[in-house]
Amino acid sequence: TLRKPISQSSMADWASKNLNMHTQGIFRRRISISNMLSWNGGSIKKPMLITSNRTIKKEACEMFKLVQSYMGDRQTRMDRNHVALVTVTKCWSMQGLRDELYIQLIRQTTDNTCYRSLAWGWELMAISLAFFSPSPKFQSYLEGYIYRHLDSDENIAQRIKELVDLKNKKNSKSRKKRKQNTEDEGLPISTYAKYCYRKLQKVAITGGKKGLRKPTVEEITHARNAIVTPSLFGSSLEEIMLRQQDMYPGNKLPWVQTQLSQQVLALGGEQTEGIFRIPGDIDEVNALKLQVDQWRIPSSLSDPNIPASLLKLWYRELEEPVIPQQFYKECISNYENPDAAVAVVQLLPELNRLVLCYLIHFLQIFAQPSNVGRTKMDVNNLAMVMAPNCLRCQSDDPRIIFENTRKEMSFLRMLIVHLDTSFIKGLL
Repeated sequence: TLRKPISQSSMADWASKNLNMHTQGIFRRRISISNMLSWNGGSIKKPMLITSNRTIKKEACEMFKLVQSYMGDRQTRMDRNHVALVTVTKCWSMQGLRDELYIQLIRQTTDNTCYRSLAWGWELMAISLAFFSPSPKFQSYLEGYIYRHLDSDENIAQRIKELVDLKNKKNSKSRKKRKQNTEDEGLPISTYAKYCYRKLQKVAITGGKKGLRKPTVEEITHARNAIVTPSLFGSSLEEIMLRQQDMYPGNKLPWVQTQLSQQVLALGGEQTEGIFRIPGDIDEVNALKLQVDQWRIPSSLSDPNIPASLLKLWYRELEEPVIPQQFYKECISNYENPDAAVAVVQLLPELNRLVLCYLIHFLQIFAQPSNVGRTKMDVNNLAMVMAPNCLRCQSDDPRIIFENTRKEMSFLRMLIVHLDTSFIKGLL
């Protein structure tokens, strides 16, 4: 369910306080807010947002040209992948540019009369959200803008027609005209908006791409493809199973879950000290994530902490947790009762039950005394690192979160010790 974002009047108030008002003409008249936030075919002389940082002031004007180049409104020798890479890398490296990029994209996708340019502007916004979030101060504004476009396709087509008619009347004798294009080239704008809205919710929590390696062309391509083809990470279990139906029609469990789990074991994870507690190198985890999203497991893996970290990430990023929210209270109410804890599992939807039982079966391997001696990860430690990936507390109260964390761990411990998962072997 989408929560309703800030109102139109609140957005206008934010813009009046934060926009770096531009001027035009020999008398340096101030441009209105509506013009400041409408498509512009020319360049800009200063940033869209107020800033005192000299580097940001210079980079913002160059970035506007990159945005125009990506959208096809400015000629460039670079291909669009490279333009996106340069733009995203600038903002990923320089936090102060991120809000500036998003406000520039808002401007260039407002009252834009070329559908292709408009779609490419939204595409660049979607790609950017795969790498970094706006600042908390700007998030509500961006959220409000995206929200207005969730069901806007008819309105956009009508608005483009009105603007084109208006320009044709004004410029009927003018030689220089921008190429108009109201045909649907590419996806409906609402498709981009829905993707961006979900992506914004997630990136605001996760903070975007981590690690020291700069963004790559492969990551740019992956981010673009994810708009149409949902990632195996961050989707629902149902979506993931639907996607793998053609390739693995007989599988009753998500391919990504079983493959990463088997990789941990194949690399000797059950004999590795600190497995699931010690994180794998973040850049290598990111690289593996890209490959897994293309249904590939590289043969060059050597460190079990890499697939182990990615497996935890997969569970954590599921759109809905493995144990759905409606069962949360029952779980934390029965954290000390083995029979009641096991009974909760039997109530879960079939797919969730199988996925959870596979995870518990997997953890039971690590809980064996012969392995605990090597890993130093007993059943309590395993429950501690895995519980947050299976259960999600919805409260904002720190005291409730702290108290429930203990109960979540105890509930998962009950399952590792008491749940019979022997049937899982017959599913593989």
